[in-house]
Amino acid sequence: MAAASVLLATVPAVPASTDTPSGSTPSGSSSIAVGPQYDTTHVYIEPGKMPAFAASWKATFGGSSTAVSVTDVTPTPSQTKSQLVFSPVGTLSVFDFQTPIPFPFGAERTGWLLTNMSTGIKQAQASGAHVIVSPFPDPVGRDAVIQFPGGVNTQVYWHTKAPAYKALTTIPENRLYLPADAANSFLGSYLKFSSGKVVSDNSKADAGEIGLTGKTFRKISLTSPFGKTVIMVTDGHLPYPFGREVTGYEVSSLSSTLTKAKAAGATVLWGPHSAAGRDSAIVKFPGGYVAEIHDVQQTSHAGQQ
Repeated sequence: MAAASVLLATVPAVPASTDTPSGSTPSGSSSIAVGPQYDTTHVYIEPGKMPAFAASWKATFGGSSTAVSVTDVTPTPSQTKSQLVFSPVGTLSVFDFQTPIPFPFGAERTGWLLTNMSTGIKQAQASGAHVIVSPFPDPVGRDAVIQFPGGVNTQVYWHTKAPAYKALTTIPENRLYLPADAANSFLGSYLKFSSGKVVSDNSKADAGEIGLTGKTFRKISLTSPFGKTVIMVTDGHLPYPFGREVTGYEVSSLSSTLTKAKAAGATVLWGPHSAAGRDSAIVKFPGGYVAEIHDVQQTSHAGQQ
C-alpha cells in the first residue's frame, strides 16, 4: 500500500492540569482506541534473530506471523526488517533495523491504533503529553510518538485501511516503572488520554514480585480501552532484570508455558514466584526480548527465585 503523501499538521499544544487523584476517572475525554488486539509491544530484535524470536514466541504461546518485509517506518531515511507476530496473549511489532535507528525510535514501548490521528494528537496534548515525533506517513497510514510525564514514550498510529485482528484470549499488561515524584502527573495525563480508570492502588504491595523480598512498593493497576497497565512506583533500586520487561502476559498455566518457552530456546531470568494472587516469571526470548509471564492460580512456587 502506498504511503500517505503529506504530513499531518502539528496541532498547537493545549495546557492542562496533569494531577488526577488515585482511584478517579478523568472526565472530558473520549475513547480513541480501536481495541487491545491492535495495540502492539514494539520489539527491537538483535540483528539477524527475527526468525528465531518469532519461532520461539509462537512455540510458547501459539499464534502466527506475517511475512517479513523490508521498509522505512521512520520519518527520516532508515531501513528495517519488519514483522507482526500475533498470539492469543498479545500482538507484537518486531523490528530488525538494517541501518542505524533514528532517534527517538527504539525508546517507545508500544504502538496504539487510533480511530483518528488528528483527534488523538489533540487529545494527547490536552492531557499534558508531549508530541515528540510529529505525525508522519508510513507505508500503511500515519504515525506519531507521544511522551507522557515521567518519560514514557508511546507510538500512536492510524491505518489507511482498517485492519481486522482476532480478539485476544487474555489482555497483556503494559508494565511501567516510575519514580514517586512522577507518578501523579503521569496518572493524570495517561488516564485522560486513554479514557482509563484506576482498578487498584496499593501503597504497600509485596515487593517480592519485583525481586525485593521483605520490602513494599506502590503498585497501581489501570484499565482502559487500550488495555491494561501496571505501574510500579519505586526508588529505582531494582535488581536485574526488573524494569527490562515492558509487557506482562497472562497464561492459563505458568509452569507449562515456561516448559514450552525453555524448549523453544528462551531463558528464565527470574522466578517462578508467587505474590499478589498470581505466579510470575521473567523470560528472555531469542533476540533479546524480555517479558513477564504470569498466571492467576495460587500454587506453591513461593520462594523459588
